[in-house]
Amino acid sequence: MPKISKKRKQALTKVDQTRVYNLADASKVVKDITTTRFDASVDLSIRLGVDPRKANQMVRGVVTLPHGTGKMVRVLVLCTPDKEAEAREAGADFVGLDEFIQKIEQGWVDMDVVITMPSVMGKVGKLGKVLGPRNLMPNPKTGTVTLEIGKAVKEVKAGKRDFKVDKQGSIHASIGKVSFDAKKIEENANELLHTIVKLKPSSAKGTYLRSVYMSSTMSPSVQIDTKTLV
Repeated sequence: MPKISKKRKQALTKVDQTRVYNLADASKVVKDITTTRFDASVDLSIRLGVDPRKANQMVRGVVTLPHGTGKMVRVLVLCTPDKEAEAREAGADFVGLDEFIQKIEQGWVDMDVVITMPSVMGKVGKLGKVLGPRNLMPNPKTGTVTLEIGKAVKEVKAGKRDFKVDKQGSIHASIGKVSFDAKKIEENANELLHTIVKLKPSSAKGTYLRSVYMSSTMSPSVQIDTKTLV
């Protein structure tokens, strides 16, 4: 068995593994047990009672976190020349079309969000094999295929993010940094969870929120009482 560090042992003593916490207490505990020297991300792991293999049970959506993620989001805009100035003024990190399509085809994925417009989806569509597995493929449902390029860039920079259930029926999402105060972590987590609850497929039977855990980078996880979230 791998040796447990002294800091991790101390962190584990601060978590009651037999207890489920409400969101407010979980947010405080995760801050308290984080031992990294860097500003760690705070993440939620949400297991849903859905079968993602069925199209009518796919849970996918968009949420705007009230306090952002605390992370610098690198935005690539693939657009025609007449939209380039709008994209840059809104804060896009990379703007262009053919040259970036070529770079992506060669393996470049140094971005967090890709935004494009309907008229160039014919070109962008062929990037699915590279962008799809990384959840970077633009999609009209998440607002990343749009004519309102500037608005889309600003929203992403302000904390808008998309999420999708994985093959195991879980959603994993970063909802802030440990440098946030506990109230901001709680409010960001609450926004994401309530958005997911609203998206419950009508075909999903039984318990929808199976389990919710909060953790920070390399910290123990804290279980959240799902009954307090509905």
